[in-house]
Amino acid sequence: MEGERRASQAPSSGLPAGGANGESPGGGAPFPGSSGSSALLQAEVLDLDEDEDDLEVFSKDASLMDMNSFSPMMPTSPLSMINQIKFEDEPDLKDLFITVDEPESHVTTIETFITYRIITKTSRGEFDSSEFEVRRRYQDFLWLKGKLEEAHPTLIIPPLPEKFIVKGMVERFNDDFIETRRKALHKFLNRIADHPTLTFNEDFKIFLTAQAWELSSHKKQGPGLLSRMGQTVRAVASSMRGVKNRPEEFMEMNNFIELFSQKINLIDKISQRIYKEEREYFDEMKEYGPIHILWSASEEDLVDTLKDVASCIDRCCKATEKRMSGLSEALLPVVHEYVLYSEMLMLPEEIGKLEDKVECANNALKADWERWKQNMQNDIKLAFTDMAEENIHYYEQCLATWESFLTSQTNLHLEEASEDKP
Repeated sequence: MEGERRASQAPSSGLPAGGANGESPGGGAPFPGSSGSSALLQAEVLDLDEDEDDLEVFSKDASLMDMNSFSPMMPTSPLSMINQIKFEDEPDLKDLFITVDEPESHVTTIETFITYRIITKTSRGEFDSSEFEVRRRYQDFLWLKGKLEEAHPTLIIPPLPEKFIVKGMVERFNDDFIETRRKALHKFLNRIADHPTLTFNEDFKIFLTAQAWELSSHKKQGPGLLSRMGQTVRAVASSMRGVKNRPEEFMEMNNFIELFSQKINLIDKISQRIYKEEREYFDEMKEYGPIHILWSASEEDLVDTLKDVASCIDRCCKATEKRMSGLSEALLPVVHEYVLYSEMLMLPEEIGKLEDKVECANNALKADWERWKQNMQNDIKLAFTDMAEENIHYYEQCLATWESFLTSQTNLHLEEASEDKP
């Protein structure tokens, strides 16, 4: 793997207090309610028509409201126990901190690619050191995701960002694209680190700690016993929708996923459109400040007024830019991540005669399904709450700017009027 640095093991100067390097998958509190359940996206969602390019109102759907229709069940068979540990044993204190940063471009005679620095700090005894630094490229992340899917076929593996950008909107090695991917890869690794089962996966540990040649050598090894068993269970899980006697709750689960996929894709589409229109509005508005400054040069009686207008426009531009930054960094990535989740969770329509093997996959999947739903609720609620607060602050700031201007102009006219009186 060309361009990668060797992994370094350095003595730790102490772990960060509070997890500054990691991102929790459920940044908000659960929805209020006597039963702990709540409506997802309680406000009506807007529907964007493909042909008309106009907006319609999406009606509420009761099937998406019941967020706790399944109770977590732990696996009872030995096979499923291999791929599952009790979620109740999830540690209260975070002991694994991962940061993805410093993207670096590499050009060879064959290809051009980007690597990312991954810093890991941990207090776990199974690690040889307390701090590691490696460089990984996108293909390494793909390998890790594949190994997790093999080893834990009944768990929900976090999604990776897409390999290519569609519609040619962004260059592959554009700085914005690289930064967006870096954040998504950071989220991917921290989702795994925060998962009560995936975090102890051996391939995950190797990914975080191995030197470049060690990782390359490990990739060439054939699948072990657990991996082969995982492939068998994955075949069971992938055909679960086709099993005639599958539990009723899995039919409800699939219905939920289908509806969730439709709505989250719609929200993603509308959010992208809002951001595009905000960008166009910002680009146009920032031209008005200089125009008013030029105008003031030819209007002696309006010099101060026109300059004050230009100042107000400049302050509103800065507030708009800040709001756009919040939209692109807080809301859009969260929504798009769950678009990718929805694509992963759509099980194929395959018919299989595997009724006797489904139970082991059922129990593990239901437990992880509950955990995923709770994280999804928290993430989306927090993203939209933060965006709403940001919008309120934005409009208050712009309103205060123009009210201050109007007040000063009113006082100025009153002073001039009083001076003109005999």
